[in-house]
Amino acid sequence: MRIFKKTKQKTTNKQETTTTQRRGASQWAVGWRRFKRNKAGLAGLFIVLFYIFIALTSQWLAPYPPRSYLPLYQGEAGQPPSWKHPFGTSKAGLDVFSEVLHGARGDLYVGVGATAVSVLIGLVIGAIAGYLRGGAGDFILMITQVFYTIPLLPLILLFARVFMILVAQGFGLTLILLLLGFFGWSTISFVVRGEILRIRELEFVKASQALGASRWRIIFHHIVPNTLTPVIITASLLIAGNILTEVVISFLGFGDANTSTWGITIQEGITYMRTEWWTPVFPGLATLFAVLGFNLLGDGLSDALNPRLRD
Repeated sequence: MRIFKKTKQKTTNKQETTTTQRRGASQWAVGWRRFKRNKAGLAGLFIVLFYIFIALTSQWLAPYPPRSYLPLYQGEAGQPPSWKHPFGTSKAGLDVFSEVLHGARGDLYVGVGATAVSVLIGLVIGAIAGYLRGGAGDFILMITQVFYTIPLLPLILLFARVFMILVAQGFGLTLILLLLGFFGWSTISFVVRGEILRIRELEFVKASQALGASRWRIIFHHIVPNTLTPVIITASLLIAGNILTEVVISFLGFGDANTSTWGITIQEGITYMRTEWWTPVFPGLATLFAVLGFNLLGDGLSDALNPRLRD
């Protein structure tokens, strides 16, 4: 009799686990089905995957290495687009097509890397601010609001000038990445905090508290995983903003001149815009489509993963 009860209990536990896994899988399946119907979101996904492919293969696809002035020594500086140089060459002798391809790696490195840092910091601070009650939670919220109101671009330009030695040694993009990540987490924190204020009152959280689970286990094992959907959506949009910010920083002359980025190429060609329009236009178009792709992807994910929508 006891053996029968134990066997029945194990069977019941397996059924509950299977049901839970099916529910989780079905939620993502429903989200993917909605996303496939969103043409703008699919276009954004295609653009993003295309840029990722370019960034990973630029060293083989580009005719010239990064920041190579070989066309200058070949007497081909300042030439318009041709079969040999599809995007033309700059006044300084750079192959614009090669610089656009290599720039994809640099700008995606900053955009994705800075967003990863912001998500990590924002998840931790937002989770703590949302779960804690009283003065501790209010204090963390106040710190988040301070970071949210800080003018990000002037601050990064200031730090880039202060740590100019790092820029000169080739760590300019890493410096920009860390600055964007460290000062750009407040948006993620607000999103996580808002979700946790809703989730912490649900029954499974109350059950974990009743079973004696520690505060940190409840936060990072039970609550934070349930906030990932809005975080993913916000992160996709934040990547676009970080890419655009890096382009602006490099265009203003505070980037790493030894690394290929779209902003550096635009800056070097903007002076000769009237006579050599191809130098700033093609990296500008690359920036435009990259930002557009991540924005379309974010909007598509928002529509697909919104739990308030129904088929």
